[in-house]
Amino acid sequence: MKSSKSLATTIASALFVSMFVPLAIAKPDSVLFTSTPPVIDGLATDAAWEGEDWHGMTSLMWGTAPEPSDFSGRYKLRWNKDALYLLAEIQDDHLSDTYANPLERYWDDDCLEIFIDADASGGDHLNNYNAFAYHLALDNQVIDIGPNEAGEAVSQRYNDHVKNKWQRDTQAPYKIYWEAAVRVFDDSYQHGKDNPTVTLKEGITLGFMLAYCDADGDDREHFLGSHEITPVNGDKNLGYKDASVFGKIILTK
Repeated sequence: MKSSKSLATTIASALFVSMFVPLAIAKPDSVLFTSTPPVIDGLATDAAWEGEDWHGMTSLMWGTAPEPSDFSGRYKLRWNKDALYLLAEIQDDHLSDTYANPLERYWDDDCLEIFIDADASGGDHLNNYNAFAYHLALDNQVIDIGPNEAGEAVSQRYNDHVKNKWQRDTQAPYKIYWEAAVRVFDDSYQHGKDNPTVTLKEGITLGFMLAYCDADGDDREHFLGSHEITPVNGDKNLGYKDASVFGKIILTK
C-alpha cells in the first residue's frame, strides 16, 4: 500500500512538471555574436561561420515539396551591433530570373526571402513597416512591399537595407552560398527618409524567418522556409503580410 502511494505521488509529480516543459523548450533560437563580421562575397570562408549551428529550410509554405536535388537549403546567423548576418547554403539545380523588371513578379523568380521584425511584435506588415519581407533577387536587388513617400503600399527597392552576394561552388554538387548583412529598422521607418537603424545588443529578441522561392524556368513551383506555419483557410503563404508567423531569435554572446 505504501509502495502504491509512492508510485502515485511520483506520477502526479511528473505530470505537474510536464505541464511546464513546453515553456522550457519553446525558447527562441540563439544567434551567436561575431566580433569580426563576415565579408559579404558569397564565398562562406570567413571565421565567423565556423561551427555546426545550421538550421534547415524544410517547411513547405506553398506549392509542392521538391526533391532534394531540385531544392534543399540550410542557413546560419551571426550578429554584431551593426547588422544581422546570414549565410545560406542552397542546392538548386536550375536558377531562373524570368522577369527582367525587378519589381515585376519577383516572387516568381528564384530568390531568397528574409523576414525580419525588429521588436518581434508580430501582426500585419503589408501596408506599414511593422516588419519586412526582403526578397533577395538573383541580381542581388532587394524588394519588398511597403508605403512609399505618398503612403501607397507598392513594391519597392530596399537595396540599402541588405547587402548580399551569392556564388555557386565550382565543385559538384555545385551548391550556392548566399551571404547577407541585414540592417535592422523598426516600425518608425519611412521610405525615402534618413532612418536610423536599430543598434543590436545582447539579449534582444527579433522576429525572423527565412524562405526560398524556387522557380525552374517558369513561375515559382516550390516555397520552403525555416518555420512551420499554421494554415489559415488552407493558406500557409502568410509571411509577406503577417509577422505573427515568423519565428523568434535571441542575440547571445
